[in-house]
Amino acid sequence: MANVVVMGSQWGDEGKGKIVDWLSERADVVVRFQGGHNAGHTLVIGNTTYKLSLLPSGVVRGRPSLIGNGVVVDPWALMKEIEQLRSQGVTIDRDVLHIADNASLILPLHGELDGIREDASADATKIGTTRRGIGPAYEDKIGRRAVRVCDLTSRDAVAARVDVLLAHHNPLRRGLGHAEADRDTLVNQLMEIAPKILEFACSGWRFLDEKKTKGCRILFEGAQGTMLDIDHGTYPFVTSSNTLAGQAAAGSGVGPGTLDYILGITKAYTTRVGAGPFPTELHDEIGRGLGERGHEFGTVTGRERRCGWFDAVMVRQAIKIAGITGIALTKVDVLDGMEELKVCVGYELNGERIDYFPNGVENQAGVVPIYETMEGWSESTYGARSWADLPATAVKYIRRIEELIEAPVALLSTSPEREDTIMVKDPFAD
Repeated sequence: MANVVVMGSQWGDEGKGKIVDWLSERADVVVRFQGGHNAGHTLVIGNTTYKLSLLPSGVVRGRPSLIGNGVVVDPWALMKEIEQLRSQGVTIDRDVLHIADNASLILPLHGELDGIREDASADATKIGTTRRGIGPAYEDKIGRRAVRVCDLTSRDAVAARVDVLLAHHNPLRRGLGHAEADRDTLVNQLMEIAPKILEFACSGWRFLDEKKTKGCRILFEGAQGTMLDIDHGTYPFVTSSNTLAGQAAAGSGVGPGTLDYILGITKAYTTRVGAGPFPTELHDEIGRGLGERGHEFGTVTGRERRCGWFDAVMVRQAIKIAGITGIALTKVDVLDGMEELKVCVGYELNGERIDYFPNGVENQAGVVPIYETMEGWSESTYGARSWADLPATAVKYIRRIEELIEAPVALLSTSPEREDTIMVKDPFAD
């Protein structure tokens, strides 16, 4: 049986939570491999809604789940999330949750620095950060200043790492006009939370190697989306990690040969949270209607999402960059009742037609979408569980998307309910 990577093909918020939950019943292990608690996955199971940020979606189903080394972990946010799920009746113990002991930690000063920088930025240069400290934590990881999960086993180790960290942060804080972080307070905070985190700590790569040896099916769960990738996204309006499928290997401790099927979660229209270029954005009643019908608010921040037409150029580019095998198309039902639909099939830049999304802030802001208009449908697709339940024009829209993005639809989601999913191709089938 195959191992599957689930990742977003747009700017995040594509509906990965539901798809991962749907796939988790077919998986033996679920792994989160990048990002932090800036990501949000919403799972609807029966009458209960679960909102996850750091925890892999598999925990809700009782699947053994790993927070990989590629994730930056806020230990206080993690414990709050665990307690919230426990209050909803979810069992989270050492049999279910595992945390790679070489994962780096997000500390209170990281969130503070995130906010300080964003507040000091002019409106035009604001990134739209969630102010959760993810970026500064990744900076410290790359700068070899980070405190990691494995350091929590010793007060001396924590104190030594904090000294290295503050040698960088305190001069920076002074330069920005803020008080220095207190060493002893930070050390004490870490030692207080340490036992709660160490309960779940393990050697992540060994955990996965054992599962692979037993023939377990592994589901790798990504956060954000391809166009928020630190290298390949709309830089600098991106997240602070690599969001592509290749990061599933590096961020969890397996070889790239372990990744058999790459499933790109793709919304039937386009949304974005925060600042940055968005060629197909709609600033009219149509855009507002998509947002209202699609309940387009960020799981983590509650921020209203920007909405626009489906951008086939961008998704095709994401598919090629990430090596996506097939897509899970979500929220088709949000398009119900629209007389006509538009799909971006190319861009115009400086008077020339191009078939790719260029790099560079000015070029990305300057592209003008070229649209193809398609007939909409009046019938409902909500809750459809077979192709026969779909209007002919909805099927035509889906088939046209497949042609334009050069990838097949493997799964089709027609509501937030996990069972309202049409499987065309089982990603776990070898």
